[in-house]
Amino acid sequence: MKNMNLFDKVLVAKEQLKGVVNPTPLMKNINLSDEFKANVFLKREDLQIVRSYKIRGAYNKISFLTPEDKNNGIICASAGNHAQGVAYSCNLLKIKGVIYMPLTTPKQKIKQVQSFGKEFVQIVLEGDTFDDAYAKARTYATLHKMTFIHPFDDEKVIAGQGTIGLEILEATTASIDYLFLPIGGGGLAAGVSTVFKKLSPNTKIIGVEPLGAPSMKTSIENGANTPLDTIDKFVDGAAVKQVGNLNFDICAKTLDDIILVPEGKVCTAILRLYNEEAIVVEPAGALSIAALDFYKDKIEGKNVVCVISGSNNDIERTEEIKERSLLYEGLKHYFMIQFPQRPGALKEFVNEILGPDDDITYFQFTKKNNRETGPVVVGLELKNAADIESIKSKMTHNNFPYRYLNEKEEMFFYN
Repeated sequence: MKNMNLFDKVLVAKEQLKGVVNPTPLMKNINLSDEFKANVFLKREDLQIVRSYKIRGAYNKISFLTPEDKNNGIICASAGNHAQGVAYSCNLLKIKGVIYMPLTTPKQKIKQVQSFGKEFVQIVLEGDTFDDAYAKARTYATLHKMTFIHPFDDEKVIAGQGTIGLEILEATTASIDYLFLPIGGGGLAAGVSTVFKKLSPNTKIIGVEPLGAPSMKTSIENGANTPLDTIDKFVDGAAVKQVGNLNFDICAKTLDDIILVPEGKVCTAILRLYNEEAIVVEPAGALSIAALDFYKDKIEGKNVVCVISGSNNDIERTEEIKERSLLYEGLKHYFMIQFPQRPGALKEFVNEILGPDDDITYFQFTKKNNRETGPVVVGLELKNAADIESIKSKMTHNNFPYRYLNEKEEMFFYN
């Protein structure tokens, strides 16, 4: 395989994955198609055996190891989905593996890794981010002479993930005008875009990153693979400080654009998919759909494919997902208000300031003696985002001095 180009390696990977990876459906979504006046198809990698596309790259890489490498064992670092792919492969091939994951990994993903790997895997939780876990895993691999299975910066991993591109094109005879691909480390985008540039060169390929972790976009704009100093870890499956070197080189040539999607917008997409389609996705899994709004004028009347990359979402995150969505949509607002310390002040606030559809969802007040007013932190949930300006005006008019807290996001999220 040394002298093969990447596209040919994708073709080999397709054969290697037969009987291991389930070909996932390409399904037209009626609601999204109607909203954007386009033919929107979802590539349902959330229905994969480990609930994400990561099994494709992990198994393809591991299956090519020498008997000696397999005997020495393997090791990886992952925010969750790659770990599940590696764990499943270890169990299937009866290989011992050590899996490093960040301490911040959702419990659901940790449990799934153990379930897929059973007695063949050992899980080690290390650091706050993928990059922290990655550094520790690389050190451990060197000390114990184990093969490191990179989640994205490896040609066999990229080739395995590129098989998604083959499946998309095999599933439809219609030309695909736009393809939206989520980007974390860049393995999926590198593999699938390579296939499309070969077999469907007229398709516009749009990469999608979370706004808080724009590692690929930053690197392409800088003309060099550039590590980020800090990232928002919320979209954990796509939040890396630096993309792979191979992935950067490929994506810089194959991607037509990269969209940065605010984390709150991603949350809105997660809730919508659940409520309207009964589709459960993790934050990274919703990236491609959340990006459609930013391209709505261009995709009208076009054939569009969005890759749904994973459904490993922890139910314990639901409240934070809802909160982020409401804040992004302008339906949740926090204030620090100077309340008069007298009976009836709260009743006056409710009657004079709030509308019939507005709700107080948070109220924290500590009464202090010998003060005419006291600070109260209030959370409001509105039915109509436009009503917030009226509420601010009424507070000023009715002598409820306030500080608006929504810009201070660190007060609400602890990632």
